[in-house]
Amino acid sequence: MIFGFDKTAMPEREKALPGRPTREFAVGDKHLVTGNPIETDGPEGFEVAVLGLGCFWGEEKTFWEQPGVWSTSVGYAGGYTPNPTYEETCTGRTGHAEVVRVVFDPSVTSYDDLLKVFWENHDPTQGMRQGNDRGSQYRSVLLTTSPEQQAKAEASRDRYQEQMTKSGYGRITTEIKPLQDYYYAEEYHQQYLVKNPFGYCPLHATGVSYA
Repeated sequence: MIFGFDKTAMPEREKALPGRPTREFAVGDKHLVTGNPIETDGPEGFEVAVLGLGCFWGEEKTFWEQPGVWSTSVGYAGGYTPNPTYEETCTGRTGHAEVVRVVFDPSVTSYDDLLKVFWENHDPTQGMRQGNDRGSQYRSVLLTTSPEQQAKAEASRDRYQEQMTKSGYGRITTEIKPLQDYYYAEEYHQQYLVKNPFGYCPLHATGVSYA
């Protein structure tokens, strides 16, 4: 609780922090691993996936290591506050989750492949937390960029729920909805574990295979 506000509850839109009309910080130009632009949709024919599975530092690394991933970034999405800062997001009063934006080549990898990585690298039954990281910013989310992605995301949830139930886990709480706005995080968050190779950001995988 911060000044009476529960960080594990989504704020009402009208009570969310106001934010600002434009971003007031740098993001960086080149991805420190791939060498490609950070603020990009990629070459023609490439696709974008936006996924939230807890602390975005470690999750970004998980995705940039996948074949066919051209660039990644971390940011804030799924909430209300325009152009939030990290400090604002941490209050829980923006409604945003920490997410990874993945630009990928669909001739090499697929959205389905990325969904497998998503499900197998966190615990999607924990609601507004991952491990000891508590708050709405750490919730599990899939923010889709097309009707096709929405359908695949929902189908993948149902498929993984079967596997989780067999393994004794409860209901998947992952929020699945179309992406409205994506706001890049500050430059020091981008490729954080390259800049801070001993940084703390644990994965909370359950060990349950997507199959």
